[in-house]
Amino acid sequence: MTTVSITRKTLTRSTLAALSGLLAGFASLAVAELVSAAVRPEASPVTAVGGAAIDRTPAGVKDWAIRNFGEDDKLVLQLGIVLTLALFALAVGLLALRHRRAGSAAVLLFGVVGAAAAVSRPDSTGLVDGLPSLLGAVMGAGLLYVLIGRLTSPHRDTGDEQDREHANEPEHEAGWDRRGFVIAATAAAAASTAAGAVGRALNSRSSQNAVASRESVTLPKPASPAKPIPAGAQLRVRGISPFTTPNDSFYRVDTALVVPKVDAGSWRLRVHGKGVRRDLEFTYQDLLERPLIEREITLCCVSNEVGGPYIGHARWIGVRLADLLKEAGVKPPSRGGQADQIIARSVDGMTLGTPVEDVMDGRDAMLAVGMNGEPLPFVNGFPVRMLVPGLYGYVSACKWIEDIELTTFDDYDAYWVKRDWAREAPIKTQSRIDTPKPFGRPEAGTVMVAGVAWAQHRGIEKVEIRVDDGPWRPAQLAEQGTVDTWRQWSYPWKATPGGHTLTVRATDRTGELQTEERTKTVPDGASGWHSVVVTVD
Repeated sequence: MTTVSITRKTLTRSTLAALSGLLAGFASLAVAELVSAAVRPEASPVTAVGGAAIDRTPAGVKDWAIRNFGEDDKLVLQLGIVLTLALFALAVGLLALRHRRAGSAAVLLFGVVGAAAAVSRPDSTGLVDGLPSLLGAVMGAGLLYVLIGRLTSPHRDTGDEQDREHANEPEHEAGWDRRGFVIAATAAAAASTAAGAVGRALNSRSSQNAVASRESVTLPKPASPAKPIPAGAQLRVRGISPFTTPNDSFYRVDTALVVPKVDAGSWRLRVHGKGVRRDLEFTYQDLLERPLIEREITLCCVSNEVGGPYIGHARWIGVRLADLLKEAGVKPPSRGGQADQIIARSVDGMTLGTPVEDVMDGRDAMLAVGMNGEPLPFVNGFPVRMLVPGLYGYVSACKWIEDIELTTFDDYDAYWVKRDWAREAPIKTQSRIDTPKPFGRPEAGTVMVAGVAWAQHRGIEKVEIRVDDGPWRPAQLAEQGTVDTWRQWSYPWKATPGGHTLTVRATDRTGELQTEERTKTVPDGASGWHSVVVTVD
């Protein structure tokens, strides 16, 4: 045999060994998906490992991901996990070609990592969550062992003239079982595809129950309806954000790799902890049967950079949270209450810490069940979410809530506080230019500069615009919905040709002027004036 032909055969076997690793990885994930249907969908390896990766990612990295990938950060993470698994599988396949048992053991080791990630998640139900990863890894390891065996088996006379020619080669270069490999690989691919499809179908069935429960909801009329939005709250300026954000356009920032789909019929909420005279438990129907309030409230994420998109406005309907706490015997610290912090827990294990005083000071803090006239969308927290006007979402807006514990800030640090974010986070006075867009090229003449300003629970008193280094000019304000809503503004700018910088700042109704000091989002929200650069033609 010539050196060229030996090299060619070695390359062929290496390629097929790498393919064997991919097939083993695919089989592992497919079997794990099938097993997770019997355990719970959240226990599947990609979800579990992805969730564990999110939990262990430093706050700065998360902030960078949100800033650069926006609401696609979860997709990027999932693609990254899949790519990492694929590269690992390729390497394991090549390892197995030389060390068959070591390659299979590596697959098992990765299964142990996946199982550890699953059982360590905050929402883990116990050791059983590790079964999908472990059983999937056992199947993958076995398949890799079999496939590599076909590549390293002694020469067999298959009638191939070239095989007979090389029958006397050294064992490591001897002919291998082509037919057996093709049959085993094809069967494995087909079986894995079927197992994965069945697993996905079974997992989606539980989601279908949740979807059906949401579709069956008819929201009652609120006992305390929201006041009509003032006619002048929405300016007729092209490019400005709508006063009410459509549900399908509302921002999403959370750590859930897969959006939880909870069956409203089986959902329960527990209220317990310090200062609670008696524990309470509510069903979804219990909440719907209580007096409901309807309010216009603007939500904002602490990860929102100056001028960023993570803010939206909606009409919410729900149960006043302070009423539930009073029924449980809770008092705010100002009235001698034992607890100064509410820990809200989500079905995915997320914890948010909210000051008891803020929830019980008379503002419209609620457990929301509806958004813009319909039951909460799943991505926005169905069946129930919490929200507190005037506080950033990470300390107030727990989605998919299932547990409320009364405690103290000294006794417990919530998820984000453990990652160096502030314990308390009132929303800062901010403003944003929506139009013209950065690097826009408006024509000379009158150009409408417009945008939004917000200072939830305080309201906006004034917005000012500056062109280049000129004086500050007052913008025209739209009608203020309530102190809990953002406010639109506009300014007719007489634009002259050339490059210009437009800057905006706001003043809230307490007289506080938006600070010029530029800060990052960590630890309690970004600050600074928003500017856009345009070129006037």
